[in-house]
Amino acid sequence: MKLAGIKSVDNAHDDSVWAVTWLPATASRPPLLLTGSLDETVRMWRSDELVLERTNTGHCLGVASVAAHPLGSIAASSSLDSFVRVFDVDSNATIATLEAPPSEVWQMRFDPKGTVLAVAGGGSASVKLWDTNTWELITTLSIPRPEGSKPTDKSGSKKFVLSVAWSPDGKWLACGSMDGTISVFDVQRAKFLHHLEGHYMPVRSLVYSPYDPRLLFTASDDTNVHMYDAEGKALVGNMSGHASWVLCVDVSPDGAAIATGSSDKTVRLWDLTMRASVQTMSNHTDQVWGVAFRPDGRGGRLASVSDDKSVSLYDYS
Repeated sequence: MKLAGIKSVDNAHDDSVWAVTWLPATASRPPLLLTGSLDETVRMWRSDELVLERTNTGHCLGVASVAAHPLGSIAASSSLDSFVRVFDVDSNATIATLEAPPSEVWQMRFDPKGTVLAVAGGGSASVKLWDTNTWELITTLSIPRPEGSKPTDKSGSKKFVLSVAWSPDGKWLACGSMDGTISVFDVQRAKFLHHLEGHYMPVRSLVYSPYDPRLLFTASDDTNVHMYDAEGKALVGNMSGHASWVLCVDVSPDGAAIATGSSDKTVRLWDLTMRASVQTMSNHTDQVWGVAFRPDGRGGRLASVSDDKSVSLYDYS
């Protein structure tokens, strides 16, 4: 398996690019790449040429996360302005605006069926689930305090929730926190199940294997990438190689590889059979905040975004 650079767009945004995801193809158009930046915009790019299709405005502070509905017709962007904007991809019309208190909107993900949007709740130490039909709040999944701690303890602030991921069957949800713990929930019962331990610094990104609903990959500021059996609460693999914080992780559609981005300015490709890094891409000049594999089977593509304001596209084979 290998990555080959296809194209990089310098100054793809006017400021740091923090977020990236793929919009699946629809009947009327191919897949698009969606990027979000501190310049307060969301941009859409043609997936093979990285040609700018459109720039969406609507936030008054930087965009921290973008999420794509599995049908490809709607997307969401969350911002430091404490709003989540849900919009129609083709018309850019606002479908819903979800409001949250300051520092309570971080990473977001639609569930595999597209019926629920999960929003990592930052300082609220919770994940909020929104109904994508009515845009009403379904429930708030709160991370329990460690046993024996009092409400006055500082432990609450450490459970600042940064990242969220759905299992491929949509039954489980995992979230990563500032203190390195990962919390796993049974979504249907809205029940906290357990913590996964092993990281000791912020977990800014995590993703389930597309084929194994138990297998969870996590990226942490402690420079490690972990593989967990999220159901059995077991750490089954630890991969190291980055020289600094691992800011993002994504898994390839074939489930054979993961890609990571780091504040060491590199993108790495990892072979999951070998559990080792097999390639390092060094085209970015600043920390890499996002990596995303194109989900469809139209030939492998990986995109990365960085504080250097650029977007890069790679062939994955």
